[in-house]
Amino acid sequence: MKTLEWEDNKLKLIDQTKLPDELTYVWCEDYQDVIVAIRDMIVRGAPAIGVTAGFGMALADIEGVDLDKAAREIKAARPTAVNLFWAVDRVLNSEDPLKEALTMYDEDMATNRAIGKFGAEVIDEGDTILTHCNAGALACVDYGTALGVIRAAHEQGKNINVICDETRPRGQGASLSVWEMQQENIPVKLIPDVASGFLMSQGKIDKVVIGADRIAKGGVVNKVGSFMVALAAKHHDIPFYVAAPYSTFDNEINIYDTVIEERDGDEVRYYGGARICPKGTEVINPAFDITPKELITGIITEKGIIDPI
Repeated sequence: MKTLEWEDNKLKLIDQTKLPDELTYVWCEDYQDVIVAIRDMIVRGAPAIGVTAGFGMALADIEGVDLDKAAREIKAARPTAVNLFWAVDRVLNSEDPLKEALTMYDEDMATNRAIGKFGAEVIDEGDTILTHCNAGALACVDYGTALGVIRAAHEQGKNINVICDETRPRGQGASLSVWEMQQENIPVKLIPDVASGFLMSQGKIDKVVIGADRIAKGGVVNKVGSFMVALAAKHHDIPFYVAAPYSTFDNEINIYDTVIEERDGDEVRYYGGARICPKGTEVINPAFDITPKELITGIITEKGIIDPI
């Protein structure tokens, strides 16, 4: 299940806004198309955003656009996922933008399988694993980070179960993670976001594995709601793991210096196309939150499992 592919000097993306009902594709023919795809969450997930941004730079180079200008515009598409900035700068500093983007594409798949291999070591026979948002194949080029850990454990023949929370307001857990698990016949159940703490108190969750959009000194930035899950897991002595590649690490800042993206309030006012609150309701809609390192059991990377930085 490849989230993105390079064909005939164009970038082909799964349109994740249409899942789970339709598996359709969007073609990016220039770097502005890539900016729209990232901004509108046609493609999302830190590793996938990064590689997509790399191809956006390659398209700009093919068009003959000034790469410094393209880099500034692509970086502005979404402010929080560090992979976007890492990828743009990597391509900007390369001799051949397209070759570099294609290299990143291949590296992402290998990296995710390595994360899965190391992460599967902490998954035991019979575990029920909670995951938040979508950190699967759809958040990467293929295979996934947090869901890659689950995939690897399943491929090893371990009898596991998965619980996905909805992940409001856009519902990526419900629409994307559940869909991915069903595609591979991995047992999965969906819960409301607010139910995870109760299930932990009932002994129905053994591990938590999430992805990350930025890892820096002091903790991890991930989809909003991760912090509350981590707090509940800590209270119930449930291991809480973060699965992410080293490209998600930001060694330049403290995690609390991260710019947290504030998204359109209509993502909260409407659900499934229906308004769920009175007209004119004011909304606070952060896309991410910060989980401090004290709540994290370990970070699963392509080089092994490490302590939070």
